[in-house]
Amino acid sequence: MKMSAGKLVFMTAILSFFTPACAQKYFDIDLWAGAPKVKSVDLNDTAKVRVYLPNKEEATGRAVVICPGGGYSHLSMENEGYDWAALFNNMGIAAIVLKYRMPHGNCEVPISDAEEAIKLVRHNAANWNINANDVGIMGFSAGGHLASTIATHAAKDVLPDFQILFYPVITMNPDITHIGSHDNFLGAKAKKKEENLYSNDLQVTRVTPRAFIALSDDDHAVLPANGVNYYIELYRNDVPATLHVYPSGGHGWGNRDSFKYHNEMQLDLKAWLRSF
Repeated sequence: MKMSAGKLVFMTAILSFFTPACAQKYFDIDLWAGAPKVKSVDLNDTAKVRVYLPNKEEATGRAVVICPGGGYSHLSMENEGYDWAALFNNMGIAAIVLKYRMPHGNCEVPISDAEEAIKLVRHNAANWNINANDVGIMGFSAGGHLASTIATHAAKDVLPDFQILFYPVITMNPDITHIGSHDNFLGAKAKKKEENLYSNDLQVTRVTPRAFIALSDDDHAVLPANGVNYYIELYRNDVPATLHVYPSGGHGWGNRDSFKYHNEMQLDLKAWLRSF
């Protein structure tokens, strides 16, 4: 069926009116204005953030920096990054998705990117309607290792106020770690001292920020012991934490509707975020 020019203009106007309500607004920023603090062997690998801000009148002041997973070899930017923006924005929470650089055996590369992302959010807190004392970090799988590394290692000015971890790699102990993440993060011939330093369950203290941990009982890629052991150490150190172990789902479900416990997971996360 042919459409007249007048009707076409009218339909275009209608579509343009509804599109902003459906699409998530964002802007991208190069993380490092100049040379990165830590140089990567891959000069073409750059760090960026994509910033999703809630409507000003709905903003709670809370923000979360999101670290997608990928075994420290690549990043699952959609499922474990951008797809979460709507959930957070609808709660009045700013979502900042971090594209961090791959370590290639130099763990300081992604660590410096994650710390810089926290600094960037706090530096822009006033302009972005964010409370600089309510900035959390979130991570999936290897991104969960990065997030928990920042939560247990960072100096006070970049220490997050809370952490959200999905099926995280926590330990670098070769017996129960995700070996690909271990080798990419520290190198295949890492020393025991380095493995212990970045086994984040061993680095929990009373000042470690509160945590939400979620994983599947049948995860054979990253053993559930990673997240469970981290929860136990948080508990031992009187750090407020919650652990959700879903009966099935395997690994890497992120924000996919196909995850059998997708609705429960979102409700659990929302309830926890509203608890403090």
